Amino acid sequence: MTSPIDRYNKIPYRRSGQSGLDLPVISLGLWHNFGGGDSQGLAKEIVWAAFDEGITHFDLANNYGPPPGSAEKTFGHILADGLGAHRDELIISTKAGYRMTPGPYGDGGSRKYLLSSLDASLVRLGLDYVDVFYHHRPDLTTPLEETMGALESAVTQGKALYAAISNYDAERTAAASAILRSLGVPLVLHQPCYNIFNRRPEEALFDTLDKEGIGSIIFSPLAQGILAGKYLDGIPADSRAAKSTGFLRPEHVTEEKQKKVIILNHLAQQRGQTLAQLSLAWTLRRPTVVSAIIGASRPSQVLECAAALNGPPLTEEELAVIDSCHVS
Repeated sequence: MTSPIDRYNKIPYRRSGQSGLDLPVISLGLWHNFGGGDSQGLAKEIVWAAFDEGITHFDLANNYGPPPGSAEKTFGHILADGLGAHRDELIISTKAGYRMTPGPYGDGGSRKYLLSSLDASLVRLGLDYVDVFYHHRPDLTTPLEETMGALESAVTQGKALYAAISNYDAERTAAASAILRSLGVPLVLHQPCYNIFNRRPEEALFDTLDKEGIGSIIFSPLAQGILAGKYLDGIPADSRAAKSTGFLRPEHVTEEKQKKVIILNHLAQQRGQTLAQLSLAWTLRRPTVVSAIIGASRPSQVLECAAALNGPPLTEEELAVIDSCHVS
């Protein structure tokens, strides 16, 4: 365990939009490898490795696991086992919006679902509040005013410090921001998927976030491992794609992507970086991007990603090579 002085000199922090919230440029996500069937000892090692590297933000959701809820329970155990002594140094976020429980009240964006889900998340985490609470995805069947009103209630009730959204398009983001502003609770963060292969936020979302004063925190900056070099030589038997246990499946690791990854990996080597570090540095080049959320299955991966900005700034020539690797 490092001293606090060492910990906070290791990684840059960025301000989230027009709020007072600073986040480390790399955040640790507990989407994978923190479920009920994963090693609890290894999970603790990964979390502590991140914290000792200055990664103070831990990103969860109600349904992370499997089974749903187990990632929050795992993190709750880690907090109770010592990490909780540093609660005031941590940013802990969770979300609700995808299917969590059976029936009409376990999915979507209703006030009933969001607030009851947050209460259940707090029990699993063993906390009185989370720092950031997200609506995880748009729900076009529920009035946006109701969904944003639930986020406002979470903040005003002291169960969350900041309101956030994920997976919203530019138009709906602007509307959500306006509603929350009228309620006196600013929209602080938006979490979209963004990486070298998925540039959809560049079309309009980033401009909207700049205009609204909202920070962007990226999920899947490494395209679930494709941009970390895991699939340079095909699909390993123990990989996420081979197991087809989540969103990444063998058909997603296309021949075109593998060819592009080889080019990107060569560029990374020329820069003295790993492919993961290059991919993260590219994602973090935009001022709108406050942080990139990584996953990890071992502590060494955390340390590798935390060093993403230690290399030189990307040149125009290097950016052109990366642009040529875009996959439509």
